[in-house]
Amino acid sequence: MHVEPNSQETADLEALAAKLEATGTYRVLRKLAPRPTIEPPAGVKVRQGLFVDTETTGLDPARDEIIELAMAPFTYGLDGEIYAVGEPFQQLREPSKPIPAEITAITGISDAMVAGQNIDPAAVTRFAAPASLVVAHNAAFDRKFLERFCETFNTKPWACSMSEIDWAAEGYEGTKLAYLAGGAGFFYERHRATHDCMAAIELLARVHPRSGRTGLAQLLERARTPSYRIWAENSPFDLKDILKARGYRWNGEGSGLPRAWFIDVAEDAREAEIAFLKTEIYSRDIELLVRRVDAYDRFSDRI
Repeated sequence: MHVEPNSQETADLEALAAKLEATGTYRVLRKLAPRPTIEPPAGVKVRQGLFVDTETTGLDPARDEIIELAMAPFTYGLDGEIYAVGEPFQQLREPSKPIPAEITAITGISDAMVAGQNIDPAAVTRFAAPASLVVAHNAAFDRKFLERFCETFNTKPWACSMSEIDWAAEGYEGTKLAYLAGGAGFFYERHRATHDCMAAIELLARVHPRSGRTGLAQLLERARTPSYRIWAENSPFDLKDILKARGYRWNGEGSGLPRAWFIDVAEDAREAEIAFLKTEIYSRDIELLVRRVDAYDRFSDRI
């Protein structure tokens, strides 16, 4: 049976860890601990955030299914300070087909664990209702699954803690949650949805050394900034490598959106990108499909 150390034992262990780190030979990772609640200063406006994480039977939201959903509520200020983390929601779900062996190996979720289990969409809706913002670590993945599962996720603004924070500029190697946690000096039980949520919230709450800002402050700034999606429909096939090298991606899905190359750019780069397409790709004046994208649509199948 695991027994938590008392305050004196904790102090002794921290002193030992500090001594090891002071040698320059060792680096000590601390186990992720529950984040303490902080009383917001008088007059500070707070909002409710919701960190979500799904475990699924595969990568395709049109064919694969959610087998675990976790949602962790947190209270934050508009400046990016996190004041409290609430009790999470976590449920398993039995899919229509057996869980692939490789998914069980990654997540630890077996057919026996999910047998007879179900996630109630009405309960999910009630839990998510207070959220002013939904955050995921790879929102482009989680949002597509959750929008198919529960209508409430179509109505919320979303942000992505993986792509909307410049982790490299903060000195981190890679953007996977486990890499970021290790870089921040802590570890946690991986590949279960609730633990992933708590680890990500910890990274959002911390002030990172290079910018001197919390992860959430950086995330909110990016999430509030609109971008523009520009579609290069019917572009010449022999110029596809130029588009790829410039950062364009191919949409080949039958989602009602153009089967074409596209790119997302900031507002101040929009006109230059349109001019590039007209000059270098089409060699003529052409009406291009351009759509403004904000947090309500970003990472959704709708765009």
